[in-house]
Amino acid sequence: MLRTPWAAVLAGLALAQLGTLITTVWLHRGLSHRAMTLTPGVTRVLRVALWMLTGIRPRQWVAVHRRHHAHTDVEGDPHSPVLLGFARVQFTNAVLYRRVARDEVTVRRYARDLPADGWDRALFDHALVGLAIGVVLLVLVFGLWLGLLAAAVHAVAYLMLNAAVNAVGHTWGSRPHENLATNSQWLALVTCGEGLHNNHHAAPTSARLALGRGEIDPGWWVVRLLVRAGWAEVRHDDERIRDRLAA
Repeated sequence: MLRTPWAAVLAGLALAQLGTLITTVWLHRGLSHRAMTLTPGVTRVLRVALWMLTGIRPRQWVAVHRRHHAHTDVEGDPHSPVLLGFARVQFTNAVLYRRVARDEVTVRRYARDLPADGWDRALFDHALVGLAIGVVLLVLVFGLWLGLLAAAVHAVAYLMLNAAVNAVGHTWGSRPHENLATNSQWLALVTCGEGLHNNHHAAPTSARLALGRGEIDPGWWVVRLLVRAGWAEVRHDDERIRDRLAA
């Protein structure tokens, strides 16, 4: 039952969602904006998981994202559909990301608080090693060809979902706050809340992306569970965020 094409596809989609969840909770809300902090133990788990799921170097991701906030939809934005067009951002976002992530000047400027440590130099800076371990685990579970199918589905889904946050999130949707990003609830449902992009640009240090009535942020549910377990602390409460938006 487990070793079927549909099981492999579902596993790939589930892993893409897991990677997206770790990206929004740890890389985005945690490291990039310091909207929340995680305990060292949880951080280590997420660090290893993201390494095997995506091969991302956190300081590079953070640098690219912070540069996006510093130059939103103007010259210097790494992945603006306003400047580059929707299709280019949606379908080549990974290339645009890598181009900026490899710029040591950008990384030093925007991620100076995240210097490489010994574990980065030994393991986590070697993206292909982490990805290879992840693929090998899938092959052990599903067999060679179905394992590779699951890995391919995961890679495509993860890249397309994260690209959509940049492409759709600056093209279509509502703008309840005065910035160029947009809110798309349907996108938020499949990106763990990231589709509420206009809200995020209005209050980037908020760990909660759902700021209006009827908005749903699945990533926030996970943040709340982590807080209740004593594994995370949130920087701002809801009242302080509302005050900032009203100012």
